[in-house]
Amino acid sequence: MAGADILIGIDAGTSVIKAVAFDLRGAQLAAASVPNRYQAGGDGSATQPLAQTWDDCAAALRGLGDKVPDLARRTAALSVTAQGDGTWLVGRDGPVGDAWLWLDARAAPTVARLAAGPANRARFEATGTGLNTCQQGSQMAHMDVHCPELLDRAEVALHCKDWLYLNLTGVRATDPSEASFTFGNFRDRRYDDTVIAALGLEHRRTLLPEIVDGAQLTHPLTPEAAAATGLRAGTPVSLGYVDMVMTALGAGVYGGAGDVACSTVGSTGVHLRAVRAQDVHLNAQGTGYVICLPIPGIVTQVQTNMAATLNLDWILGVAAGILSDVGQPVTHRDLVAHIEGWLAQSKPGQIVYHPYISEAGERGPFVNADARAGFVGLSAGHRYPDLIRAVAEGLGMAMRDCYAAMGPLPAELRLTGGAARSRGLRGILSAALDAPVRVSERDEAGAAGAAMMAAVAIGAYPDMESCIAEWVTPLLGAAEAPDPDLVAAYARLFPAFSAARQALPPAWDALALARAPKGD
Repeated sequence: MAGADILIGIDAGTSVIKAVAFDLRGAQLAAASVPNRYQAGGDGSATQPLAQTWDDCAAALRGLGDKVPDLARRTAALSVTAQGDGTWLVGRDGPVGDAWLWLDARAAPTVARLAAGPANRARFEATGTGLNTCQQGSQMAHMDVHCPELLDRAEVALHCKDWLYLNLTGVRATDPSEASFTFGNFRDRRYDDTVIAALGLEHRRTLLPEIVDGAQLTHPLTPEAAAATGLRAGTPVSLGYVDMVMTALGAGVYGGAGDVACSTVGSTGVHLRAVRAQDVHLNAQGTGYVICLPIPGIVTQVQTNMAATLNLDWILGVAAGILSDVGQPVTHRDLVAHIEGWLAQSKPGQIVYHPYISEAGERGPFVNADARAGFVGLSAGHRYPDLIRAVAEGLGMAMRDCYAAMGPLPAELRLTGGAARSRGLRGILSAALDAPVRVSERDEAGAAGAAMMAAVAIGAYPDMESCIAEWVTPLLGAAEAPDPDLVAAYARLFPAFSAARQALPPAWDALALARAPKGD
């Protein structure tokens, strides 16, 4: 399009949908966002209305148009990524009920049954991905037994970004990343009969959509979507990969010399390393993900913690509650400002903390819905700063646990998320891996990763490597080397962390039984 000099990246997360404008060389111009709401039920459900999600996406795009003059004419292409996993069913007349999100835990008994089955290892060898309640395959297998009418009414099973792409373009499709780690093989990025059979879903195969690589193919924005978003009909739209790898791509998981890795340490923790498909390390426990990058032959190995900085929110919340009870209310921001000081007042490597604070347990590098957080090694001499340090160190130990499950520890860590803003937390994470840390200056890495796919698809760059060289590498900060004393302390702490983690499952099982309502 003549005069088009803007790329739009859409990142539809669990709690907020963002639309971000970039120029063709990767500079961020403006961003608009809309809160994204979901409903949680006592039965473990976590759902989101499909129509609401599309309306919120369209509103975010209109909001971006309010901030960028002549956005419609200037937009060369847009791309969409979104929260991963989950099940978004669409039938002949539109959505079939509400979407089951990645947070939905209803499929837990089905996961336990399938994971214990004889076909599960073959499924894992193909997908590179451990079975858990987040995934569309698990959820559809559960629906097939417990509420088959949902699948009977559906014509296609989509993910969040796929649903938004359908509304933008009218095309029912998914991308190679979610297709291969859910129902396919990461080596050829196609659906795999062995995987579909292992999930017991051969008779539901017609629900699986076409696989489209948004770095190679776009579809035009429909007139209906143009009217809803304020953009021009016919604007090329790229279907991005899942948000985890789009964020990692924008933050620097690929590019540069040596074995680099990228962790997003926010409310949850996502730990990725880019490798050639033939070099993937599949662990004996059958956990983690293998997720394709929009680069031929390159995939990411992924382990994810259910909770990361949520653990810090919890320990700070304890202090806030106590102070409020005695008439000294403080804000979360007030307490966050004290973290660096508390870390300075405490001695490293003295207490083990397992950061499994999520009600859903843990999924990386092991899967246990009953796993819970806890301290090991407390004594009467420990004070609140020691607890703060132990929680922060627990994030580092959990990160190390995840990377160890993927092979050797990485030589460099590229960090994004809330933890990246704290020098003290960066130092702990760096020392836990014994690797220098680099932080990207990119504000919206997920939207940037998606926009990078559109940039390659429309020919603004000949390939993703050349796009990375302009969009990503210049924004990486200087390497921060780990403190040798901290490295030594955490080398001594990790065996204690690991031993306790491996010994605790019987205690978690007993605690879950003790907490269960009578009669269950």
